[in-house]
Amino acid sequence: MQVTHFGHSCVLLDTGSPGAGARLLFDPGQFSAGFEEVRDLDAILITHQHFDHLDAARLPALVEANPRATLVVGPGSAEETGKLGLAAELVAPGDTLTLGGAEVAVVGGEHAVIHPSVPVPPNVGYVVGDGAFYHPGDALFVPERRIDVLGLPTAAPWLKSGEAVDFLRAVAPRVAVPIHQGLLNDIGLQLTYGLFSRLAPEGATVTVLTPREPTAL
Repeated sequence: MQVTHFGHSCVLLDTGSPGAGARLLFDPGQFSAGFEEVRDLDAILITHQHFDHLDAARLPALVEANPRATLVVGPGSAEETGKLGLAAELVAPGDTLTLGGAEVAVVGGEHAVIHPSVPVPPNVGYVVGDGAFYHPGDALFVPERRIDVLGLPTAAPWLKSGEAVDFLRAVAPRVAVPIHQGLLNDIGLQLTYGLFSRLAPEGATVTVLTPREPTAL
């Protein structure tokens, strides 16, 4: 399995199973760069409608350049993709779908609270395979199944570093790859990544991915 991080929450997962693999792109948003060049996708999956997860300006061209890709959206994204004239498969927590050669389970359903006075859209997370990879979007939902590689939210208006550590410990993956880090400068990244590494549960490794570079995990 290879994982490529395009910055912030955009992740390309290549399951790499001969004859049964899948290329899945998650959350191509405005804070991410380079995803528009990705081809041969089996699916584009959106966790929710916020602009840092769904770039309305670049998404239509990405869909057009990947004609066999299924666009997968939750209840919070369907209206936005509809405005763009894009056909999409609407999913909800509890659904399971097959994309390419991969099974994907839809989990969660609620965006984390930013502030009680700030409305937030629904948010769905995606678990690939039998827990091979988990992208939670903007939420800290802990799936029931064991997770091998976790996309770990790093910094957000809805997130404290201690909450991210507690989420990491609750999921207890083999590998955590920090995502949703676009709001931090280099000092903040170094501090937060160091905290994750020091406080990770036993057996878990925190691996910071080089942008746009496929990494075997």
